[in-house]
Amino acid sequence: MADKHLDAKGLNCPLPILKAKKALKDMQPGQILSIEATDPGSAKDFESFCAQTGNKMAKASENGDVFYYEIEKQ
Repeated sequence: MADKHLDAKGLNCPLPILKAKKALKDMQPGQILSIEATDPGSAKDFESFCAQTGNKMAKASENGDVFYYEIEKQ
């Protein structure tokens, strides 16, 4: 269950990453940010984002044109 949700559908890189970074800034360690995106490049972008920031990709899935991620703030 996510603590905060970000709807990034219709946004192209780098906007989903920038909005996720801003959302995570206000969250506490251990909290989960869920993100919905439609940018096909978002999978690679969020994977790199987590590796660079130390946050944990708790879940990544795809349903048609919508990509769903859950990132746990570390």
